[in-house]
Amino acid sequence: MEPRSKRPPARSRGKYEARPGAPRRRRHPRLSGWMFILLTLLYDELLLHLWVADAVEFHRILVVGLFAAGTGAVLGALMGLLKPRAGKYLAVTVSLALAVLYMMEYFIHDSFQTFMSLTVVAAGAGGVATDFFGTVVSLLGASWWRIGLILAPIGLYGCCFRPRKRRGFVPGRMAVLAVVAYAVTWLAVQAVPGYADGLTTAFAFDSAVRDYGLHVALALDAAKENEGASFTEDPTEPTQPTEEATEPATRGEETTESTEATEAPTEPPVVYVPQVLPIDFAALAEREDNADVASMHKYVASQTPAMTNEYTGLFAGKNLILITAEAFTGAWLDPDLTPTLWRLANEGIRFTDYYQPLWAAGTTGGEYSNVVGLVPGSGQCMKETYQQDFFLTMGNQLQALGYSSAAYHNNSHTYYDRHKTHTLLGYDKFIGMGSGMEAGVKDVWPQSDREMFDFTIPQHLDSQPFSLYYMTVSGHSEYSRGGNSQSRKNYDAVSHLDCSEALKCYIAANMELEYAMASLVEQLEAAGIADDTVIAISSDHYPYGLEESDAWGTTQSYLSELFGEECKNRFVRDQNTLIIWSGCIEDADITVDTPVSSLDLLPTLSNLFGVAYDSRLLIGRDVFSDAAPLVFWPDYSWKTDKGTYNSSNRTFTPAEGVTVEEGYVKRISAQVGNKLTYSKAVQTNDYFNYVAEALK
Repeated sequence: MEPRSKRPPARSRGKYEARPGAPRRRRHPRLSGWMFILLTLLYDELLLHLWVADAVEFHRILVVGLFAAGTGAVLGALMGLLKPRAGKYLAVTVSLALAVLYMMEYFIHDSFQTFMSLTVVAAGAGGVATDFFGTVVSLLGASWWRIGLILAPIGLYGCCFRPRKRRGFVPGRMAVLAVVAYAVTWLAVQAVPGYADGLTTAFAFDSAVRDYGLHVALALDAAKENEGASFTEDPTEPTQPTEEATEPATRGEETTESTEATEAPTEPPVVYVPQVLPIDFAALAEREDNADVASMHKYVASQTPAMTNEYTGLFAGKNLILITAEAFTGAWLDPDLTPTLWRLANEGIRFTDYYQPLWAAGTTGGEYSNVVGLVPGSGQCMKETYQQDFFLTMGNQLQALGYSSAAYHNNSHTYYDRHKTHTLLGYDKFIGMGSGMEAGVKDVWPQSDREMFDFTIPQHLDSQPFSLYYMTVSGHSEYSRGGNSQSRKNYDAVSHLDCSEALKCYIAANMELEYAMASLVEQLEAAGIADDTVIAISSDHYPYGLEESDAWGTTQSYLSELFGEECKNRFVRDQNTLIIWSGCIEDADITVDTPVSSLDLLPTLSNLFGVAYDSRLLIGRDVFSDAAPLVFWPDYSWKTDKGTYNSSNRTFTPAEGVTVEEGYVKRISAQVGNKLTYSKAVQTNDYFNYVAEALK
């Protein structure tokens, strides 16, 4: 036996070293948690961008990728402070949360063709989970491969990789990488004129996701959530009303001002006055302690009021039936197939260039623009009517004049909290499925517009004047005989059409609105009150259910087929039909051929009904006034009678034969920015409460 002192010294084994004679263990690849989180964010951003982009644009991919690398480096720097194993666990947890977030935004875009901020998502989540649960399930099933693709790296890293030991000062290196990435990103953004505006003065959530990435858009949205009301100075010189001209005149009202008479000596001269209320906004601004509200008072005071005109009071004292029509567009109207809607659109006031922009809040956003006359600033836009007095809505204006009133919807009465909001918008009651509508409407999906009008209109024929509001649902996607009861019921009426199956089903679903309007007009004429009733119809949004979408079961876009031209931009997609009809104007031949949007509906109806309102408080225009036409979108694109500005490529295209003056695009863009700021600030500050108090 060898002496003890001659034995070789014992050697300790490492943590992962196998014992002598044991089978050799397979070595796992190593990747640090801080590096994985950087790669994950970059991967998620590029996946989302490629999934939703109409075309691959190198510059956008470069900017999105650089922003993701910078933010990923920041997250990596924070994780570099942790021990390797803890860093791995945290990296997996954060990556799973990011995957859920990015897939959620993809699903939203797939369903509604726009990205939505978290406040918008939270506002509608409950209703989607209950009323559209089947659609959510089908979307998840159809997108299984996308879910697998975004989760695969997380599973691979969690199961197959070991955390790498820290070498050097990781947070410092990651911080340097973040600074370099952000610096290069800023250079790339500045390389294209106007590209940086979306980060500052022209921020719109949907555009920011496309231009800079989802995580950047979320950060900017959070930063701007409580941003104060800051308005850009408008280079135009407003014409302020005189102290004597503070009350709106009715059609043909005589005033003490003298003008040159152009009619027979026996006729008094027609003098038009500003459409304003007796409020001194400049004085209010001086007395107001709230800086944002004071800024809004100053903005309103700076606006040029609309003037009364030859159409002021044309509908004074008449009944009003205001309708927001689900996914309606006039592109499919036909004198033979849809004789009533064709009649209403062409024998009432004809609008040749009308738009309902796709607001970020979807249906409730379109409804808000129609009823309240402002841009919906968030998914809470309708719910925020709880807090303030929107006394200028047609419902409230006519209710104050003693009209009987009611609001109706043929789907769930609690969806978007309509059972709480609509009675605050000027209606004595709100009835939907679950609160009385089921007594006259079958509980199918989607429900029948015809049944709703047949059930409710007879209740009001003997209580004039009346003010009614309807939110329809028959035109809702999806557009198939299996998934839409109205498409199935009305399919025979459209089966002869030379178009795709999806388009036939869309038209068939909307035929229910045609039948509803035919019944409505028939009832009004039978009661002898068609000449004393006004029907106004605007859509909530374009039929996005015809876009290529897993949610709605469409394998291609059918919009170009519907519109009869290539549908590649908002100026084609959102062009629609506005209906303002009364039996009393069928022979009047009234046409509006300037650009008009849903924001113009409330001031136009206010003028036509001759109610006292303040045109400076609304961002749309009375289309019969001398105010310049302006249609705009939440991404700061716009259209006037002089041309269109597309914010996605920052290009202005003048109308045929038109040359604009220097600075025109900058001036109109500033006006659009102010209108968007004002609309958001109204919601944030409950501004109409201050105005209502001033009126007292």
